[in-house]
Amino acid sequence: MSTFAIVMLIILAVLVIALVALYFLGRKAQKRQEEQQAQINAMKQTVSMLIIDKKRMKIKEAGLPQMVLDQTPKLLRNSKLPIVKAKIGPQIMTLVCEEKIFDFVPVKKEVKAVISGIYITDVKGLHGKTVPVPPKKKGFFKRAIEKAQEKAGAKPIK
Repeated sequence: MSTFAIVMLIILAVLVIALVALYFLGRKAQKRQEEQQAQINAMKQTVSMLIIDKKRMKIKEAGLPQMVLDQTPKLLRNSKLPIVKAKIGPQIMTLVCEEKIFDFVPVKKEVKAVISGIYITDVKGLHGKTVPVPPKKKGFFKRAIEKAQEKAGAKPIK
């Protein structure tokens, strides 16, 4: 066998081993996430709250309880999370919002939210209305393409 063939076989073997390892790690992470989702669903409750402020910030700067900081893995302590400050009854609390609903959370409005501990999982308007989706901003290139198409007389692509 030539040296090229030997090198290619070694690279192929390393890739196969990496794929198998990633497959098993992915299955383990998926099981862990399903367990966490079951815990969240078991603890959820609907609460009426006034949203004061929302922003993405680091866990250290968010003002979350020390116990939450201690339980967070060291690698995730510098990552930014969607944080919501809300008034629930007479208390002002700092809550962590789910990433997929963070954009739907209205500021300075009263909403009914489904919370689980310090985690907001769903938001509805106060009278059962769903909160409207804010229009997504168009990027520079998308706007430039639309302007060029308008000048050319073609229909814009959506």
